[in-house]
Amino acid sequence: MKRTYYKWFSHHLQKDMEMLVFGHAGTRVLFFPTRSARFYDYENWRVIDAIKDKIEAGIFQIYCVDSVDAESLYNTHCSPRERILRHIQYEQYIMQEVLPFSREINPDINMISAGCSLGAYHAMNIATKYPQYFNKILGMSGRYDLTHEVGYFRDLFDGYHDQDIYFNNPVQFLPNLQDSTILQELRRLDIIMVIGKEDAFLENNKHFSDILWQKHIPHQLHFWDEEAHKARYWRKMVQLYL
Repeated sequence: MKRTYYKWFSHHLQKDMEMLVFGHAGTRVLFFPTRSARFYDYENWRVIDAIKDKIEAGIFQIYCVDSVDAESLYNTHCSPRERILRHIQYEQYIMQEVLPFSREINPDINMISAGCSLGAYHAMNIATKYPQYFNKILGMSGRYDLTHEVGYFRDLFDGYHDQDIYFNNPVQFLPNLQDSTILQELRRLDIIMVIGKEDAFLENNKHFSDILWQKHIPHQLHFWDEEAHKARYWRKMVQLYL
């Protein structure tokens, strides 16, 4: 299996960013890391190895990107406004640096947005905002409203709310979406969500599913036994749903 390490200085983030790319051809898969994880963790957790056969066969090419969640969504040392602004800079890094780079090294027109835990949020948020760039979304053990406190998972903006936060929470902006062009693009996507029956985000996934149905956006919502919020489950999920 081809494995390539990349690193460059991001002008949007003003820092070096790293990435691992697995495979030589096939559908490009933008794979976001979990909360506080790094670009190499899916490899370390053997999630990549679980789909090694499809990567080697040229079905998928996986782009394991890094995140700046410690500087943005989980940075309690700055204001909520600064957190969301840093998150938006990260989004621009993905859209204006990573995606064009992926097209340079792989001409395949198909792109999947995928992630686990907080990575599922990133995958869902960016692809529902820019559906024209994607064909599929896979969210595993995801949380799709960062302002809703659930158990020990806090409101990541501490009660603060503004337009940028609104437009970066799919549960909030999708119900009011009226743009027919964007809705048509969303209805074209293959959207799959997977959540454990004991996961803290179970109700959030059900609520988000209801919103998608209300907007006539087809999707799948799969329930797994137990919490299913660990790498050993994600290894099975990518085999079944990616």
